Parts: sequence; structure tokens; C-alpha cells
Amino acid sequence: MGFELNHAIVRCTDKAGAAQFFADLIGAAPAYASGPFAAVRVNDRLTLDFHDEGAFVFGHFAFMVEDPDLDAILERVLARDVPFGSGPFARDRRINRHNRGRGVYVWDGDGNSYEFFTTDPLG
Repeated sequence: MGFELNHAIVRCTDKAGAAQFFADLIGAAPAYASGPFAAVRVNDRLTLDFHDEGAFVFGHFAFMVEDPDLDAILERVLARDVPFGSGPFARDRRINRHNRGRGVYVWDGDGNSYEFFTTDPLG
């Protein structure tokens, strides 16, 4: 049996705000309460669960997406003037072209980074 990511906990300083930022970024339904979390359904098999208690350490979450999804994310990023860049530490407002695809990194107010790419950057 293969492995499939079902959910991940995103540490943040304001779970409602961070969850709303991410839901808006990907065009998802608003977050919903799930125990101590504000959960955002990414697709029918994955949620990100935002949590704002305890020590905060930023995280990185990477998603392979279709070209139209990346275009929509970039439109929302540009419309809201959200920091983005072509690499994990580059806020150069550019996209990358790794492995004949396109990719971008986007940061929320806590420093969590969300990577979206159209082809596997590792080949």
C-alpha cells in the first residue's frame, strides 16, 4: 500500500486568520472548526489544520497543482500583494521554471511558506 498525506498541522499565531489566508490563497471553502484546529480542506483527501497554541515554528508545505490552479493562485497573490518568489528564500516576485514546469513560493504573515508547482521539481 502506498502512502498518502491526509492532513498536516500548520503552526501559526492566529489560527482563524492563517486558515482564512490559506483558504483564500487556494480558492477553498472557509475554514471549519475541527477540535482545537481551524481546518481547511485542500481536496477530498487532504486538510491543513491550523493551530495557534504552544511554541511557534514556521513550516513549509508544497503542492503539485495543475496549470490553471497555479494561474488562479498567482492572480490572487498579485491582487492582494502577497509576498512570493521563485525559491524557498527568494521573495523576488518571480516564478521558477524547474523541470519544464512552473513553481512559486508564497509566504503568510507568520512566515509559513506554501509552494505550488506544476511538475515535480525533482524530476
